Amino acid sequence: MPLGKVYITILNWNGWKDTIECLESVLRNDHTSYQVIVCDNGSEDDSLEKIKSWATGKLLNEISPENPLYSLSFPPVPKPISFVEYTRKELAAVCPANRSDAKLILIDNEANLGFAGGNNVGIRYALARDDFSHVWLLNNDVVMMPDALSHLVRRMNEKKDAGMCGSTIPYYSAPNTVWTLGGGIYNKWLSRSHSIGNMEPLRDAPSRFDVEGTMDYLAGASMLVSRAFLHEVGLLNEEYFLYFEEPDWALRGKGKFSLAYAPESIVYHKVGASTKLIDEPGISNRSSKFHAMKSHLLFTRNYFPLFIPLILARIVFNVFVEFLYRIAVRLKIKNGAV
Repeated sequence: MPLGKVYITILNWNGWKDTIECLESVLRNDHTSYQVIVCDNGSEDDSLEKIKSWATGKLLNEISPENPLYSLSFPPVPKPISFVEYTRKELAAVCPANRSDAKLILIDNEANLGFAGGNNVGIRYALARDDFSHVWLLNNDVVMMPDALSHLVRRMNEKKDAGMCGSTIPYYSAPNTVWTLGGGIYNKWLSRSHSIGNMEPLRDAPSRFDVEGTMDYLAGASMLVSRAFLHEVGLLNEEYFLYFEEPDWALRGKGKFSLAYAPESIVYHKVGASTKLIDEPGISNRSSKFHAMKSHLLFTRNYFPLFIPLILARIVFNVFVEFLYRIAVRLKIKNGAV
């Protein structure tokens, strides 16, 4: 097995522009042994054709020079970029010995399998070849510093019992403000989770040891997972279509593997872009809201069943509040107040 080879899995759903910007960033990384797997979750915006057109040099990454992160994905990396493509059904017939040296592997999942199911297709591809040390789950709506992956691998090699390692993740739109440091903390008594360092200035970030001492799970936007963890703990739980996959995975590995954090690994995140969280001002997308509630219930049932009544009460309250908010917004629109 090549020392330190990493499969980078990127899940795309109707977001080819973000994915191309992400790929331009990823292909600048200084970790030399890697392949990129893009799994498309049944996109309806011609994403795979757009990504293939970009890989052949026919489509450019469009980004404003005024963007403070411009240099992370522009000018374009040399083209063409070698790629192979499969459908999810075709992969079942591909012999593990049939390895490809293509830098980019495109997989058509043929349906929206959710975050866990979509990423698992790419992870299964890596496991079938078994020629890697780590898999890096990376959101399509991020861009990375060139040494982000190298710092993750280095920290995992330092912390021998670690099964997963997270990055410092600032907001893409506010590069000096933290979205999360590594991951988050889950309070079972309040049935609430929060991202470590959220909305704090990047310069005030706590130490690596403080983060690792409090972190309960890693953020799926940037999550390096070891081969040993995948073999012993298994894949992401596909019961969760969206949300709570990360704390579930961490809890399944608890007692077998620790969690690590590489503060020098910097990945900028367009928070909400990959799930299209907003469909009108101030109101969360109904589908995302539904999956968040469903996954929260499932997670609580699996690990903290005594707290289910609390979750149900919170769901009823949140639905009622959003119902009132929607009425208020519509009344303001009707009266010409907005």
